Amino acid sequence: MPMQQGTPRPPATPAQALSAMDHLIATGMIGQQEMAQRLNLNVTDLTCFGFVLEAGDTLLTAGDLAERAHVTTGAVTGILNRLERADYVTRRPDPDDRRRVRVAANPDAVARVEALYEPHHARVTELFSDYSPAEIAVLYDWFTRTGRLMGEYLEELRKGD
Repeated sequence: MPMQQGTPRPPATPAQALSAMDHLIATGMIGQQEMAQRLNLNVTDLTCFGFVLEAGDTLLTAGDLAERAHVTTGAVTGILNRLERADYVTRRPDPDDRRRVRVAANPDAVARVEALYEPHHARVTELFSDYSPAEIAVLYDWFTRTGRLMGEYLEELRKGD
C-alpha cells in the first residue's frame, strides 16, 4: 500500500539501510542480467548502451564510454564491436578530430530497450509520488554521492591489483 506524502517513515539504522541497499543492488544485478538476456546482450554491453542513451544527442567518444563504464579503452573497443554487430550502435567520425569516433544509438535498438524498461520506470516513477520534493532531493543526493563513492572505490581496487 502506498504511503502518503508527509507520512512518517519507519525508523532505520545505518546498518538496516546498508542491508536494504545491498538487497536492492543484488536485485538490480539479477534484473539487469534478465534484461540483457532478453535483448541478446551481456550486462556490460547493456550498461554501456545505457550510457550511450543517457548521453542523447551529445555523442560519446569511445574514451568517454570507457571512463563511464570503468573499463579500459581496449575493452570498450570489444564492447562497441559487439554492440555494432548487434545493430545497437553506429560509430561516426568525430567532426573535430578524425582520429576519434563518436557512438550513436540506432533508433530501433532504442525503441526495443525503452519498451522493455518502460513498465519498470513507470512503477518507480509512481513510487516517487509517495515522496515529497525534499525527500526526492535527498534520494538524488544520496544516489549521486554513493555512485561517486562506488566508482572511486572500484578505481582504488583496480589500482591495488
